[in-house]
Amino acid sequence: MTLTMENTGKVATNAAFAAGKFLSFYLSKEEYGIAILKVREIIGMVDVTPLPRTPSFVRGVINLRGKIIPVIDLRLKFGMEPAEYTNETCIVVVDVGREGENSVQVGCIVDTVSEVLSVEAEQFESAPRCANAAGDYIAGLGKLKDRVLILLDIDKVIGDLNPALLGAAG
Repeated sequence: MTLTMENTGKVATNAAFAAGKFLSFYLSKEEYGIAILKVREIIGMVDVTPLPRTPSFVRGVINLRGKIIPVIDLRLKFGMEPAEYTNETCIVVVDVGREGENSVQVGCIVDTVSEVLSVEAEQFESAPRCANAAGDYIAGLGKLKDRVLILLDIDKVIGDLNPALLGAAG
């Protein structure tokens, strides 16, 4: 099953946050968000072809309508315990890099996708200083009614992948 996301909203950055829409998803019991402008589509789990000599969080590549897309497991990328894939496990395909021809698509394996949420400027909180040790992957925190949404800077999450792997995908 493929769900194509409509690209609306604005992107969160550490320098200047603008209110916008975020795709929320879970890794373990924690809820994360990616700016909806970065989300290309969501697909169910498919067979991933492993690649030799890649980091453990790089699960391999998939052929998505004739385009080779690298796939990473966000649990492993963030140092979490691996989990068995379920019917709810899916791949969120994101555009990283510059807009247009220079952007690259990468698949991110998540436990389950939740919903598209709006985060207003007054709900945004900068990431705590201790989060900087996590590689600056956190753009900030969304303070929702009864929970906190960890907003990821997906360009930074993907940014340290081997350029040759990203180049092969582009």
